[in-house]
Amino acid sequence: MAAVRALGRGATVALLGAATVYGHVLYPVYIGLKSRGLTPEMPADPAEWPSVSVVVAAYRESAVIGAKLDDLMTIAYPGPIEIVVVADDEETAAAARRAGVRVLSTGERLGKARAVNRGVSAATNDIVLLTDANATVAPDALCAAMRHFVDAGVGAVAGEKQVDDPQGAQGFYWRFESWLKRRESATGATIGVVGEFLAFRRAAFRPLPADTAVDDAWLALDLLESGLRVVYEPEAYSVEGPAPSFQDEWERRTRIVAGNLDMMWRRRATLSPGALPVTGQLWGHRLVRSSVGPFAHVALVALSVPATRHSWAARLFLAGNVAGAASAVALTTGRQLPGPARLFAQVFFLQAVALGGVRRFLAGDRPAVWPKPDRLPEPGRAPGPDGVAADRSATAGYPAQRGGLGMGEPVIGPEAAATGPIILPPGFGAGKPYGAQRLSQAYDPADPLGSARTYGPAQTYGPAQ
Repeated sequence: MAAVRALGRGATVALLGAATVYGHVLYPVYIGLKSRGLTPEMPADPAEWPSVSVVVAAYRESAVIGAKLDDLMTIAYPGPIEIVVVADDEETAAAARRAGVRVLSTGERLGKARAVNRGVSAATNDIVLLTDANATVAPDALCAAMRHFVDAGVGAVAGEKQVDDPQGAQGFYWRFESWLKRRESATGATIGVVGEFLAFRRAAFRPLPADTAVDDAWLALDLLESGLRVVYEPEAYSVEGPAPSFQDEWERRTRIVAGNLDMMWRRRATLSPGALPVTGQLWGHRLVRSSVGPFAHVALVALSVPATRHSWAARLFLAGNVAGAASAVALTTGRQLPGPARLFAQVFFLQAVALGGVRRFLAGDRPAVWPKPDRLPEPGRAPGPDGVAADRSATAGYPAQRGGLGMGEPVIGPEAAATGPIILPPGFGAGKPYGAQRLSQAYDPADPLGSARTYGPAQTYGPAQ
């Protein structure tokens, strides 16, 4: 209270109010005005399409990996393309083995960052596309993204994430995120990337620290620090279902908030004014919205409680908070809400997520690997004995001429080292690792790759016939 008396109650409330709404209101208004009138040009088709390596890092995804590969193999892309699956468990590896796909199987949990390192180091093409096992990539997404690499200054293309959410609770959040990223990209570059679709130049890749929980954001920051741009392409979209429950969504989002705070602390030099073209985005899109803003909101509530005796504004503010909190609780229990209530509920849920993420960050709970149940198959796609969805066979929609092996030929080759060693730069991966005892698994954050077996030779197949 001494700080309030020194600054003055009115100035304190104004400052806290600005901090509270900065990430959700003021920053979007700022980036909207800054990008006003700026329309990114749609690049033309290149004379020669770049070669692409699609890397899928998968753990306990045996129920969905078959359908994922079927979708990837039917993408109509005019250039050379290869598919590399890094499977941390044998069930997923078995479900992924087929002609034209290279499977790297470790038999142990690597964590996402090490799996990405291994997949990228095994890739042989110019551009690497990272995509998640449970995300369905749009048919024209690859072409839409690859056109941008004609510009030598583009280091990565971030795709749009869409959530198939009929209730709109989680879908609204991603639509808002997509708008922000489009506006940021229009100003030159964006820091907003997602693991569902992220394409980048393999030559510009730096191995990720093994204990980072936000591999996609770390990778994007690497590219931006090297002077390359990260652009957003809304036509390069992927679709996935919503989180099974708000408990799962809470776990995922608080983990991401903790990971982002860990990343920004370890790379805090990028937060200095003028350090990067996207420094303002780091503050507005990530740091203030995920830490300062929610704490300012809590402080405003605390100041309003004693003021309710003499202030109608304080009473209205608290009433609004009670209504918003009640809407968030109702949403998390699966109740249907009208549009405005759904919007308030989502905002309050995000504020609570930010507070939970800060708590995890301060507690050192910034996991690079985390407990994960088996992915459930999509509705109507019950997995067969081999883990492949029963109504989507391993060969469905896959022309034989695209692969180098016959459709019935096994793809299990001799055990071999997948890649040569990767040496991380000094100081990388210095953060606190996740407690392996919580997972009952061996996990060494100092090893950027982990051991692995390679099933099948590296193969590149040409354009679809």
